[in-house]
Amino acid sequence: MNILITGGAGFIGSNFIPYYLEKNPNDTVINLDLLTYAGNLENLSEVKNETRYKFIQGSICDIKLVESVFNDFNIQSIIHFAAESHVDNSISSPYNFIKTNIEGTFVLLEAAKKYWLNSSNNRNIEYKNSRFHHISTDEVYGSLENDGYFTEDTPYAPNSPYSASKASSDFLVRSYYHTYGLPVITTNCSNNYGPKQHDEKLIPTIIRKAIRNEPIPIYGKGDNIRDWLYVLDHCSGIERTFREGNLGETYVIGGNNEFSNIDIAKKICSLLDEVKPKKIGSYKDQISFVTDRLGHDFRYAIDAKKIKRELGWTPQLSMDEGLKTTICWYLNKYNK
Repeated sequence: MNILITGGAGFIGSNFIPYYLEKNPNDTVINLDLLTYAGNLENLSEVKNETRYKFIQGSICDIKLVESVFNDFNIQSIIHFAAESHVDNSISSPYNFIKTNIEGTFVLLEAAKKYWLNSSNNRNIEYKNSRFHHISTDEVYGSLENDGYFTEDTPYAPNSPYSASKASSDFLVRSYYHTYGLPVITTNCSNNYGPKQHDEKLIPTIIRKAIRNEPIPIYGKGDNIRDWLYVLDHCSGIERTFREGNLGETYVIGGNNEFSNIDIAKKICSLLDEVKPKKIGSYKDQISFVTDRLGHDFRYAIDAKKIKRELGWTPQLSMDEGLKTTICWYLNKYNK
């Protein structure tokens, strides 16, 4: 099968492609990525010489390019990662989020509809096993208080331009299933962490600032809570859903690891104290509090019963194991 993976040079995509190619020796991956600041081909060094891997630089908003990719490679399925994703950037510069996350998803849906369907609800026999897997976020559901969890039935209530743009793309994907019979699946994940994540994100920032002896910035009082999911656990959930999920369905994927931002910072500092101790004091001494983010959602947490029950997926790595692996990867990166 020839699979188009969009945004494969980003954090989750660059972890997923090597994972997927190893698990699926008969499939070929075509990676379409614009290589914005958040994309890095060095994160795909494991597959650069793989004959079943092809990289194309370009935008998912480029209709002619997307159609040529479908034509040239006979695209039989899509796993759609490509998105602008940093909430702070969406607050200061929302335009790119609307363009990429909404218009880009629309272009991909239109191309898939054109090449896979003979007419509405009538799939070409060549593409009878095709799937359009849309990767989304739990942020589309808004914010939780101290209790409760997001599920597939939680009403959408996005609170940032980023989450609003992802919610819009989710609705587009849903509509192409119900209107045209396009074979779609959506997964909404909790906060990912692990190797290859961009420096701007919380966990890489904590590690980088700590080892450079700089203040570690934490928004507000640090009491905002996230459910953390190790990236390779997410990759296994994506592959399982892509292969076995029911068409038209949504699956939420979470790590069942709820921590406040201040607790994550302290946990990382404690691990750094063990693996790379300071001459004097603890890395915790560098934690500082900065002005809170506009519209900062208080808590995200996922109830992943559906994917566990229907598809047999569960996360494998504990938070401590995942953080140790992540810290070692970044120490190697920053010490180069």
